[in-house]
Amino acid sequence: MALPAGEGVVSYNAAISRCARAGLYARALALFREMRGRGLRADEYTLPPLLNSAALMRGPPPAAVAALHALLLHAGLALHLHVANALVDAYARLPRAGCAAAAAARAVFDEMPRRDVVTWTSLLTGLARAGAHAAAVRAYHGMVAAGVQPDEFAVAAVLSSCAGSTMLDVGRSVHATAVRLGLGPFRSVGNSLVSMYAKTGALRDARAVFDAMPARCTITWTALIVGYAQNGRGRRSLEVYADMVRSGCRPDYVTFIGLLFACSHAGLVDAGRAHFRSMVADYGIAPGPDHYACMVDLLGRAGRLDEAMDLLNRSSTELDATVWKSLLGACRVHRNAELAERAAEMVWRLDPTDAVPYVMLSNLYSRARRWGDVARIRALMKARGVTKEPGCSWVGVNGVTHLFHVEDRGHPRAAEIYRKVEEMTERIRGEGYVPDTDWALQDEAPEGRQRGLAYHSERLAVAFGLLAVPAAAPIRVFKNLRVCGDCHTAIKMVAKVYGREIILRDANCFHHMKGGECSCGDYW
Repeated sequence: MALPAGEGVVSYNAAISRCARAGLYARALALFREMRGRGLRADEYTLPPLLNSAALMRGPPPAAVAALHALLLHAGLALHLHVANALVDAYARLPRAGCAAAAAARAVFDEMPRRDVVTWTSLLTGLARAGAHAAAVRAYHGMVAAGVQPDEFAVAAVLSSCAGSTMLDVGRSVHATAVRLGLGPFRSVGNSLVSMYAKTGALRDARAVFDAMPARCTITWTALIVGYAQNGRGRRSLEVYADMVRSGCRPDYVTFIGLLFACSHAGLVDAGRAHFRSMVADYGIAPGPDHYACMVDLLGRAGRLDEAMDLLNRSSTELDATVWKSLLGACRVHRNAELAERAAEMVWRLDPTDAVPYVMLSNLYSRARRWGDVARIRALMKARGVTKEPGCSWVGVNGVTHLFHVEDRGHPRAAEIYRKVEEMTERIRGEGYVPDTDWALQDEAPEGRQRGLAYHSERLAVAFGLLAVPAAAPIRVFKNLRVCGDCHTAIKMVAKVYGREIILRDANCFHHMKGGECSCGDYW
């Protein structure tokens, strides 16, 4: 396989192609160097498998892709559509290169005189993989406007970006297009739809797509398990897992992350322990950092911090910052400053630029009124050049996204929004709401701390939703950070007194609030 059958370009092309298909990427590139050493010139059939190999090879591949890019430009091969498509795809596939690779893919794409569905799909996939979700959705609309009919791969890619950017309405439109084009039966499309609906809080739609799928795989089942878990339906996740096992479908690494997440957010300690043991004993899946993070979160939420530390001390897995941030979060809940400081130190060793431990420690000290320690942490953060991601919330109305920050007065309807916030506060106080100023981080008088809580970004977004979202529709609010405990309580009561359903997605999970209750059971 790894040797050419002859000494000509055709023989080398065939050998390079075989190596690329077999995953022998380094050997494919070595054959190319050997080919050039013999004075043979690459043609339009040489480059596509080489670009694929350079993109997927372990190590630092960006330089290899860039070198092949320069070579094909010099040789005039970029005019061949399948070569240019392979170049866009190679940049889009580069691991660890993120937005830079997506930008390079876009630059090549923009220079192409001709494009087909493969070109557009490669660009869409690269943008989605890089997390450039808004750009991926724009590219999809450009594809449709150009008269190029999307295939199942393009649909799956844009649905992934709809999920990542919380564009539920766009996702519904893409779903309708997929049905019209007859792409619904493709499993990749079904899997992406289940995931998109679950990640945008539309659980009923996710379940409907799942139930209608003619065939399911591990990815399908896992998408629904994770979806229920993230939407505060942990027990339903376990029920779906039981159905999955009965169907004969084998769970994988990601399935168990979803299961343990579900157990953590539903407070199911015994079930979590059992599934953690099962993944090794029954399926031979070695637990990774993600599983340990879920277990620490599960035990920490239940107040079993000693058991969580014992689990980490016995672990043979190399633990990453996520695990220690889970422990730090549990310490914040249970106000264990000593263990929190130890967990923060572990995060700093792994990633000194991570702002999370500074923020969590500052919050913990603030709730304990340890203002000197709050000042010390903030000074340390400033000295190390670490910046905190500013909190923001947004709500979509008629296809327009409205963004809010804490005490934000930049919205055109700011005066109405602030009056609505005051009305909300007055009405929920009548229902017994008392501000929990432990969640206010400023060292100031109680009145000032209460005012600070009232104008958090998520409350401004909810107030705008009450003004702008039709009464029969749920108010969908998204926040980039975790919702504070006081806002969680207040928004639950707002949902009750206004008779509205409010779906709030924070950095941790979805909160479906209705009638004064939340899907998380106040356990998030």
